[in-house]
Amino acid sequence: MANSTVCCAFDSPILDQVLPPILVLEFMFGLMGNFVALWMFIFYMDTWKPNSVYLTHLAVADSVVLFCLPFRADYYRRGKNWIYGDVLCRILLFLLAANRAAGIFFLTAVAVDRYLKIVHPLNKINRMGLKYALWVSFGLWCLIVAMTAYLLSEEHFFYNNNRTQCESFNICMGFNPLSTWHNTFYVIQFFVPVGIVTFCTVRITWQLKSKTVDSQGKIKRAVQFVLAVALVFIICFFPSSISRIAVWILKYWYNECAYFREANLAFYTSVCFTYFNSVLNPLVYYFSSPAFSGTFQKVLYKVLGRKVTDEVTTDTTRA
Repeated sequence: MANSTVCCAFDSPILDQVLPPILVLEFMFGLMGNFVALWMFIFYMDTWKPNSVYLTHLAVADSVVLFCLPFRADYYRRGKNWIYGDVLCRILLFLLAANRAAGIFFLTAVAVDRYLKIVHPLNKINRMGLKYALWVSFGLWCLIVAMTAYLLSEEHFFYNNNRTQCESFNICMGFNPLSTWHNTFYVIQFFVPVGIVTFCTVRITWQLKSKTVDSQGKIKRAVQFVLAVALVFIICFFPSSISRIAVWILKYWYNECAYFREANLAFYTSVCFTYFNSVLNPLVYYFSSPAFSGTFQKVLYKVLGRKVTDEVTTDTTRA
């Protein structure tokens, strides 16, 4: 980050071998899943609900950031050597950070939407419709950009063994305001939303237990959805957040780079799980509502040349 601080730049031969094929696979499967999701949202959704708006924004964010992964794979293939210049380095790191925030925030927004519709069905927010969802989405994007735009403000190059490393999370000794904010926001943006999602999951699950009749299966589907969201949080965002906290703890004890090599390796390994959210999110879309799953089945039946059943047609119009 700042030139006045001493930053640690590590060689990572294991990462250089393992991460490129993983990132390429995430790019391929994520692009395919999100392309299908966007195609369905734009051309096949018969009815739009607030959760459809949030998930469309999430799919757009995932699709944009997926194009960063080939550059990241090439970077590791070259032994952590960035050859594309300062401007593209800043843009890439900004997009990666913004995608993580978008993935967390929009998944949380849909979980809250499900919670309000199931636990508080008479709440006036449920009657505000698409215009309200669009304003919420706009507000979330403003927050995301405001919280991550600092990555565009300065160089993120670190030099090690004649290689130029492009990193936003290098371990730096001493105090740097932007670095401190970067680490703080990285952790807070996980733990606050995960608390909200956990609350929504518990309340919706409790609602299912207290209802003797759930004729259309709405509550059961809502439980499945929030559990899918919770699974994405645990798999994709939890490991990197914990490993970053571990680096913080180590900095209280040590101030020499030699003590941080394993922690640095653990963090950048766990960061790959963050990118995996772009692969898993299409599965979340499927559980988000009968409208999406019904639309997916209808499109699949048409591709396979099978007759669309009345049950599938009904699902495409249900919330």
